[in-house]
Amino acid sequence: MDVIIKQLNKIYHGNVHALQNLTLTIPSGMFGLLGPNGAGKTTLMRTLAGILHPSSGQIQVGPYDGTSEQGRLAIQQTLGYLPQEVGLYPDLSAREFLDYIGLLKGLDDDRTRKQRVEELLEMVALQQVAQRKIKTYSGGMKRRVGIAQALLNDPRLLIVDEPTAGLDPEERIRFRNLLSDLAGERTILLSTHIVEDIAQTCQNIALMQKGQVIFQGTIQQLLQQTQGKVWLLTTNGTRPGSNCTIVSTLHLGTSVQYRVVGTPGADEQAVATEPSLEDSYVWFMHHQAMPVA
Repeated sequence: MDVIIKQLNKIYHGNVHALQNLTLTIPSGMFGLLGPNGAGKTTLMRTLAGILHPSSGQIQVGPYDGTSEQGRLAIQQTLGYLPQEVGLYPDLSAREFLDYIGLLKGLDDDRTRKQRVEELLEMVALQQVAQRKIKTYSGGMKRRVGIAQALLNDPRLLIVDEPTAGLDPEERIRFRNLLSDLAGERTILLSTHIVEDIAQTCQNIALMQKGQVIFQGTIQQLLQQTQGKVWLLTTNGTRPGSNCTIVSTLHLGTSVQYRVVGTPGADEQAVATEPSLEDSYVWFMHHQAMPVA
């Protein structure tokens, strides 16, 4: 299910432009939306989910018009949404919670609903602890309950907003693998500011900054645009000049090696190196001009 967004604007009270003439095409499969906090990612997610109404612009989700009331309702019926903060009921068990949310989502047949709940508990590896109250779960386990509730209606479009924020490395890997397994025929929109999550799960991505899309394409295309912009610079501790942004620092005893993006000075003896996704992200955030509104 492709998602096509054209010239989308969202203006909050006080003339705050959260989205500015945003145009984006999201194909089927895993799609990564990467940007810093405050870039407008959550506003875009909530608008796609029909929670917020756009100020202007067009949203097409499959055959549905996301700017009409009828279209929003149709999208919500085929949508799964995992927000940054999912509302769980801590005194319910995971099984009880999913059964309750299933009722709210219109799964009225008891047998079908309970079967779906058990399938999802197994899918997110919580079946062995499904009788425990949610308040006893770790952060990662709660996120897995969250993704299970988003999948109850077997959605064709799944939106997940910062799903691995605050998780330990093992739970982040588990969650990334789960999302990759779910992609299949679905469209999954993964919004995050964690570069590694995108690198490990997505081929198609978009970068957002200040409510606008500043890049859309494949990871390979993004890396190609950053060729010749990434350098290794070894000094006695002197930091690189202002034309560079430091990506990482490695202390080597009496010297320091900086990995930078930008344009080093001729006297800095920088050595060009192959860009990573993190390098490319930093380049676009700090050195690439914003698109004209």
